[in-house]
Amino acid sequence: MKINKRFVAGVIVVCFIFSVGFFIGKLKAAEELENKLEVFLQVLSLIKSQYVEKNLDNSKLVYGSIRGLLNSLDDPYSRFLDPQGYSEMRVRLKGTYSGIGIYIGIKDNQITVISPIPGTPADKEGLKAKDKIMAIDDKATKDMALEQAVSLIRGQKGTKVKLSIQRFGFKEPKDFSVARDKIEIKSAAFKLLPDNIAYIKLNTFEKQSAPSEFKDTIDKAKNKRARGLIIDLRGNGGGLLDNAIQIGSMFVPSGAIVQTVDREGNKDIKYSTGAVIWKLPTIVLIDESSASASEILAGALQDHKIATIVGTRSFGKASVQTVRVLEDESAVLLTIAKYLTPNGTDISKKGIQPDIAVVEPTSEAEAVRLDQIGHDTQLDKAVEVLKSKL
Repeated sequence: MKINKRFVAGVIVVCFIFSVGFFIGKLKAAEELENKLEVFLQVLSLIKSQYVEKNLDNSKLVYGSIRGLLNSLDDPYSRFLDPQGYSEMRVRLKGTYSGIGIYIGIKDNQITVISPIPGTPADKEGLKAKDKIMAIDDKATKDMALEQAVSLIRGQKGTKVKLSIQRFGFKEPKDFSVARDKIEIKSAAFKLLPDNIAYIKLNTFEKQSAPSEFKDTIDKAKNKRARGLIIDLRGNGGGLLDNAIQIGSMFVPSGAIVQTVDREGNKDIKYSTGAVIWKLPTIVLIDESSASASEILAGALQDHKIATIVGTRSFGKASVQTVRVLEDESAVLLTIAKYLTPNGTDISKKGIQPDIAVVEPTSEAEAVRLDQIGHDTQLDKAVEVLKSKL
């Protein structure tokens, strides 16, 4: 009994020491941060009181500081949106806006066309995937934030925007004047290929109605008595996690669609709802622009051996962001966890490896999509593989 008392007393002492040490550590960390904030405030005060230009934009100073803070995380997905940028993001979620109809991103530090949306003014004027946008209305895009580029390209219906485009084969940038129009983003487009093969181009997971739009295309495929399905995720930069889970559940009868792991190592497994609507042979096309939710869907169908993945290695964006709206309607997108595939594979910066790798022979060939079946090497391979499974 005496031994037990000593043991219990020892445990209490150890816990006390650990707790005291823990709180002292936290206090020291807080004190260190407070000291650094003092340094920041000193610099801010110095700028406001002594900088050569007196009329400084306070918002610009604060927003620049926040962006610098987030850049120090070395995480391209944790970022700050000023009120205009956040407003643009909300427009994307609704799925309609006035613009020219292109997806753009930053590649090699340059604003780049990911893909034009078929049938939009950008598509009709001949803009292509991988076009580098060197200037917008004569404003150079060097060091321009993505949200600013989006804002400059969009505008009132009927007005025009001039894009200076550098393309493979151009000796120098060429100007494209494109009229803005009302753009309605379709999350999914359906086409029936020869031999009753259904082809669905899944453009984005951003729109909140993406799962219902995708389900509609599956219904079309079934009504056409399609014998197999090709899901094209090339150029799809992702979107909402829940959309990927809902669409994945249309194929996966049970089990995980994706796992997330937070900073403490806690895992949260997102399971299929079991609402399966397609069971026939399926191929998924991916490329280096297939990211985030695209990789979740491709990873789930690959791990559950429901689809064969064809194309090139995907982007490797396996992070979960939360959006925190701030007092002035600006917002912070902060990475709070990372994804793992159902089998526990970490694809961060590695991407999804296709089961069958097919590299397009030229950069021009990658621009060929839905309307030029037969000249798309990756799609041709997907059709060939799917036919072998029918």
